[in-house]
Amino acid sequence: MLVAFSVAPSGSPQNAEASDAGGGDSASVHDAVAAAVKIVRESGLPNHTSSMFTEVEGEWDEVMDVVKRATEAVGKYGSRVSLVLKADIRPGRSGEITGKVERMEETLQ
Repeated sequence: MLVAFSVAPSGSPQNAEASDAGGGDSASVHDAVAAAVKIVRESGLPNHTSSMFTEVEGEWDEVMDVVKRATEAVGKYGSRVSLVLKADIRPGRSGEITGKVERMEETLQ
């Protein structure tokens, strides 16, 4: 399965460490996003991060575990967390994180 997700904190941080990490810029969530992306990358699953979403590919349980842990990491940066998730569930397929884009590019040529 492929999952594209975006996770962001809101509200006041739950601990002083996360509050200090923000550098005083309450509009920026880059530290929280970096904490989530670190978990995704350390998972070893195929992944890609763009300016708006992170995509991860794998089996249902392993992908959802990564999303859960990334969401929990972001929770340290606010009293609430917003999670947007879109999934492409296609049993028996792998390599789709790049394959879908490659097929589209071939069509454009």
